[in-house]
Amino acid sequence: MSRLLLGAAAIALASPVLAEDSSDPIIIPTHNWSSQIVMSNVVGQIFEGMGNSVEYVSTDSQAVYEAVRLGDATLELEVWEGAFGKSFRAAVEKGGIHDVATHAAITREDWWYPMWTKEACPGLPDWKALNDCAAKFATPETGDKGRFLGGPVDWLKHDQEKVDALGMNFVVVNAGSAAALWAEIAAAEKDKTPIVLFNWTPNFAEAVWPGEFVEFPTWEEGCDTDPAKGPLPDKVFDCGNPANGYLKIAAWDGMKDKWPAAYATLQKVTFTNAQIAEMAKLVDVDGMEPEDAATAWLEANEAVWKPWTE
Repeated sequence: MSRLLLGAAAIALASPVLAEDSSDPIIIPTHNWSSQIVMSNVVGQIFEGMGNSVEYVSTDSQAVYEAVRLGDATLELEVWEGAFGKSFRAAVEKGGIHDVATHAAITREDWWYPMWTKEACPGLPDWKALNDCAAKFATPETGDKGRFLGGPVDWLKHDQEKVDALGMNFVVVNAGSAAALWAEIAAAEKDKTPIVLFNWTPNFAEAVWPGEFVEFPTWEEGCDTDPAKGPLPDKVFDCGNPANGYLKIAAWDGMKDKWPAAYATLQKVTFTNAQIAEMAKLVDVDGMEPEDAATAWLEANEAVWKPWTE
C-alpha cells in the first residue's frame, strides 16, 4: 500500500487535482494476461494522481467492448487487432464506444515455437512443414495427432477453424491462462521437447525463450469471413493472423464529457513493444503483484508518462 501511495503522490506532483472531472470512479477492466493488468494499473494510478477515483473490474476480454459501449466500463487499454478487432469493430458500429488512440507497439498473435523445436522439425517456420511433423507434437491427449496449445478460450483465436480449413493433423487444446502457456514452455525446455503454442508480441517471453512464429498463408482482410479471400476458394480462416497488427485504446463515448481531464490524458497514452514487455516481465518473471509492478514502472519511467498529464 505504501508503494501505491508513493506512486500516487509522485503523479500528483506532476498534475494538479482537476475538479472538472466527475467524482464517480473511472471503471477500468482487467483481463487474464499480465501486460493488460499492469497497464491498467499504470493508467489507473495516473488518473488517481490527477485526483480521480478508479475502480478495477475483472471482465471477459471479448464482452468488454459491449460493457464499454454501454458505459458499464469506461475504457479498454489493450485492443489487440488479431484477438479483439472483430468484437471492437462490432461494438463501434453499434455506437457508444470509439477509438481513442493507437499504441506505438506493433502486435502479432499466432502459432509459435521455441527455437529448439526447429531442430526436430527443420522445415519450420512454414506451416506445411509443421503439419508434416505433426506426430512429433503428439501427446496422450491427442493420440497420433499433434497438439497445438491455444490460449484461453475467451481469446477467440479460431485455431480450430484454421486447422479445419487447412486440413492440419493437429488437435487444439486450450490453456486456462497465460501463466499456463509459460509453464508449458518451461517444462518443455527441460528436455527440449518440441512444442507449438499460441504466443504474441509484445511479450516478455520472446526475451526468455527465443522462437519464431509459424508462417501461414498471409492474412488479408476478410479471410475470416469471405471464402474468396485466402488461398482456398471455399474456406474461411485459411490464413495466419495479421503480422503487423494494431494495439488500440478504446473508450466509452461519455468519458470525454464526464472525465474531460482524464480523457485528455488517455488520448496521449502510448506504449512501445519494449515497455509493454517490461510490464509483463515485472509480474511473470520478477513475481511482483500487478499493482506494485505498475508503481515500479511509473517510478522508473517518469519521463514517459508525465507529459501525458500536462
